[in-house]
Amino acid sequence: MGRYGNTRRLGVVFLRALVEAPPGPGVGGDLACRGGSRRLAEMTPYHRTEGGAMKIPYSGNQTWIHDRTILLTRHGSHAYGLARPTSDIDIKGVAIPPRRYFTGFLQHFDQVETRAPYDMVVYDVRKFFKLAADCNPNIIEVLWTDPEDHVLVTTLGERLLARREAFLSQKAKHTFSGYAIAQLKRIKSHRQWLLDPPSGPPSREAFDLPPEPEVPEDQLLTALDMVRRKMDGWDIDLEPFDRSTRIELQSSWAELLAEMNLTADAQWRAATRSLGFEESTMELLDRERHYRAEVKRWKQFLAWKKQRNPDRAELESQHALDTKHAMHLVRLMRMCREILETGQVVVKRPDREELLAIRNGAWSYDELIAWAEAEDEALNALKKDSPLPRAPDRKALDQLCQELVEEAWGEGVGEVLVSRALDP
Repeated sequence: MGRYGNTRRLGVVFLRALVEAPPGPGVGGDLACRGGSRRLAEMTPYHRTEGGAMKIPYSGNQTWIHDRTILLTRHGSHAYGLARPTSDIDIKGVAIPPRRYFTGFLQHFDQVETRAPYDMVVYDVRKFFKLAADCNPNIIEVLWTDPEDHVLVTTLGERLLARREAFLSQKAKHTFSGYAIAQLKRIKSHRQWLLDPPSGPPSREAFDLPPEPEVPEDQLLTALDMVRRKMDGWDIDLEPFDRSTRIELQSSWAELLAEMNLTADAQWRAATRSLGFEESTMELLDRERHYRAEVKRWKQFLAWKKQRNPDRAELESQHALDTKHAMHLVRLMRMCREILETGQVVVKRPDREELLAIRNGAWSYDELIAWAEAEDEALNALKKDSPLPRAPDRKALDQLCQELVEEAWGEGVGEVLVSRALDP
């Protein structure tokens, strides 16, 4: 019968029967602590800025955003002190929607975004509180930017900033370090593309597959999805946990699986076997899975090549390293250390010159990997001795959120203390 003979055809028949059959049972603390009660005016010289007010560049349907935003600040490279002449201006902020967004069901608000003249995101106050309590790096930094980077601050925004320390906890280890490890994964994949770029799209023949699938695409996708859902059913349900706890548990689970030598391929084989697939069908699905994964990687490679900034691409070619990701990896891990040791989030980087040097290729790939792995271990030890609480006092934060919302409904967002116009 040739290369794709009787054995494979029996598997195809079995696969069709399985995916077309109906599913069976086997398928398928006090906010005033740590100095948080001080008025921000006692910490920084706040004043109404002369010479032009900040105008929110938003023209959508939620026009109330102009009057109900309590905080806007520069974010990203400009806030870190790492901006280049071509760097975009990023703005993040917090708004308190009108009462109807809380009491009715027809209107909903999470955030608004603009892309011109600069990138801006303004979050619903409740969403902001939730993300900040989870110690999301991109959100917690908003509360700790340099006062010179504040674009708009009202009386209620001042009260939020004055309680910023209440959002910090040991969760920072898992969120900041987790973001850094994500940067590390990108660095490794980009390095592979730099040193050994794929020459072309993968072929089905390279995976011992016929030129055209022998099973209709919808049936093949159904079978692959059945296996995926089976594997998902074996995972720990992390949905009830916040982001930082999920990161910690996922890391521990991955280490346990590695110690037990339960690779992804081993889990796949166990899932297909438990679903009752014949050996030939299991082999066919496995080859299809690997082929489709390579197709996905090929598309990611093409997107990466197309979207690369020319200057950044030149640095990557010189150093066989995505130096921008390297810089942010080091920044995130150093900020994590500072949070765990001092309870402060240092956004404006005192190590600016070294970070820019890393972006320009001062560290080799091997130096970066060695430092990152050692620092991650050190951060694990630091977390155990950190003066920060294991988790923030969510009830106290919830009370603060309620107070801000109720005051905004009654008396408005308060006096504008800072308002700075930005050049696009």
